[in-house]
Amino acid sequence: MGRTLNFFSFNETALSDPARGNNVVHGTLIEIIWTVIPSLILVVVALPSFALLYSIDEVIDPSLTIKCVGHQWYWSYEYSDFEAQLGVVNFDSYMVPEDELELGELRLLEVDNRVVLPVSTHIRVLVTAADVLHSWAVPSLGVKVDACTGRLNQTSVFILREGVFYGQCSEICGVGHANMPIVVEGVSVDKYILWLSEKV
Repeated sequence: MGRTLNFFSFNETALSDPARGNNVVHGTLIEIIWTVIPSLILVVVALPSFALLYSIDEVIDPSLTIKCVGHQWYWSYEYSDFEAQLGVVNFDSYMVPEDELELGELRLLEVDNRVVLPVSTHIRVLVTAADVLHSWAVPSLGVKVDACTGRLNQTSVFILREGVFYGQCSEICGVGHANMPIVVEGVSVDKYILWLSEKV
């Protein structure tokens, strides 16, 4: 009479029955294989990831620093590099209401005060929040930085071409979360200096 296997308990004599051709008790080789192969895959994925993390964290001496502060529910910006000559340039940026949009402006994405930055310039962006968590995200520039109260996060931007780049707060920060667009306008250095002199 054949032996029945109980799958809920280990029975060495039932598993090693030479009459049935079953003399395997432990699958040592298969256990080694399914442990080593995923480990090797993780190492192969990790090595380029470490190189990418290192290159992302590369610190470049910036030519310009801008500070972005998230509020409920608008952004405020500060250009403090020109304090000795022009004073600190700071302004708030609110979403333009739908009934005030002009032809060609994008609904829920246009602001009353754009962030103007020069092209071909290393720019440091400091991001923080005044109240709750926000996130300063401009996907077309490859930037997404969390804005945390009491913490100053940093990223860098290098704009290659002139144009207008749209973004939004991408952290659910309350009832007005959808009303926090970001508009970065990349301009030539001459236009940037002209804009800066008009802001003072």
